[in-house]
Amino acid sequence: MRSLMFALAMAATAVGPPQVGCAESVLRFIPQADLRVLDPIWTSAYITRNHGYMVFDTLFGVDAAFQPQPEMVDSWDISPDKLVYTFSLRDKLRFHDGSPVRAADCVASLQRWMQRDTLGQYLAASSERIAALDEHRFEIRLKRPFPLLLAALGKVSGTVPFIMPERLASTPADKQVTEMVGSGPFIFAKQEFQPGHKVVYRRNPDYVARSEPPSGTAGGKVPKVDRVEWLYIPDQGTALNALTAGEVDWWQQVPTDVVPALEKTPEVKVAELEPIRYIGQIVFNHLQPPFNNAKLRRAVLYGIDQAAYLAAIAGDKRFSSICYSLFGCGVPMSTEAGAEPLKGPRDMAATKKMAAESGYNGEPAVVLDATDFGVAHTMALVTGDLLQRLGLTVDLQAMDWGSVLGRRTKKDPVEKGGWSMFFGSLAGADALDPAIHLSLRGSSEKAWFGWPTDAKLEELRERWIFTEDEPTRKQLAAEIQQQAYQSLPIISVGQFAIPTAYRSTLSGIVPSPVIVMWNVEKK
Repeated sequence: MRSLMFALAMAATAVGPPQVGCAESVLRFIPQADLRVLDPIWTSAYITRNHGYMVFDTLFGVDAAFQPQPEMVDSWDISPDKLVYTFSLRDKLRFHDGSPVRAADCVASLQRWMQRDTLGQYLAASSERIAALDEHRFEIRLKRPFPLLLAALGKVSGTVPFIMPERLASTPADKQVTEMVGSGPFIFAKQEFQPGHKVVYRRNPDYVARSEPPSGTAGGKVPKVDRVEWLYIPDQGTALNALTAGEVDWWQQVPTDVVPALEKTPEVKVAELEPIRYIGQIVFNHLQPPFNNAKLRRAVLYGIDQAAYLAAIAGDKRFSSICYSLFGCGVPMSTEAGAEPLKGPRDMAATKKMAAESGYNGEPAVVLDATDFGVAHTMALVTGDLLQRLGLTVDLQAMDWGSVLGRRTKKDPVEKGGWSMFFGSLAGADALDPAIHLSLRGSSEKAWFGWPTDAKLEELRERWIFTEDEPTRKQLAAEIQQQAYQSLPIISVGQFAIPTAYRSTLSGIVPSPVIVMWNVEKK
């Protein structure tokens, strides 16, 4: 069956012989998921974000030290009172349809992005106006200083402020843009797009890269292959055979249990490209029983053994690490404040008693199990077992990840299609600090899925965003985590890596918080 699937996949991806004298360099890549939604502003799905970096460009990027650096922007000025930012674009920037990139395109793109992104919404609320001054310059005029303005324009994940032509950026934010016209290093080949199977990009011959060396999502984005093919191959065995046989060049996310086999293949390199590891998350539904009960959520916290979760998720200890910080470990805002329940030895008898005394009344806990998403599936099985040992009535419902994404939007009771708990992995770049941590919110039905209500958490978060003093920020981050370990919008089960693997014929791959394909060469 695997051989048949692979044969069908490769037959459908054949590009045919090159024209005489026109041999193409083709990079074949197995992405983490199937690309279904093209608009990277409409959704924050990682696969769509990665697609966005292929097609679109950004005003700023973030370098290897997570500092914002200019990309499309040539220069900028900040008024002495820090209320007016004026940006000038680089020369010769053009969209894939041949039209020049104008300041008006940037303004329209930012205005659409600010409606969808949490940090963008804070920027919008702090802005008096965003307007084009001429064809190449625009300004952001603020009501009060916004210390994270450049960081917001260069944010690498979640909803990235990609720049589109004004005619596309004028699309209402709640409707999808389906025409993929950017100014980035690659051009989306619309006629060759096969949802569920293949995405094709061609090198943009008119792209004007910066002169600096590539660093993270910043620096020179030089496309060095003529064609990139994303081939969706969900079967692990088929993907493994394709990579080792040289039929594909790069497998984005490699299950750790196949790493030993790949490490014995001389033509394949296994690497950990992302500088900050993923964080495994348990997400509660705060609106519906049983986890609208804070005491019951806390009983679950006391039952969590990060070592057990990480052993099940990653297996190989090289690819996992205990981490009690909700912001990740080894980053500026890392803290262990409030994490004492995770550190102590597990006393399941005491924890079961805590659950029984919480007021839990036997309500079913509907646990969403994404069987095609290895990390989430593993977490669902481990957590389902824990909940049963705590005396809860567990309804473990198996489905694919796409169904989880749809189901988690429902706020109904479980008997009407709602849910109690789901699982996921948050990229380290999405958890660095309180401003961008998507699931660390307390704004009730305006919060992320689970909809926790915690006014103190929100007040502390806003103070962090508008504070410029770094020691004060670190103190506030500790207070935010301390509060989060009380209200429990999420529980972290530790950090882990998802390694990547590629053929030794590739060089120039840029370590980055996101997968980027500029600078990659193929022998």
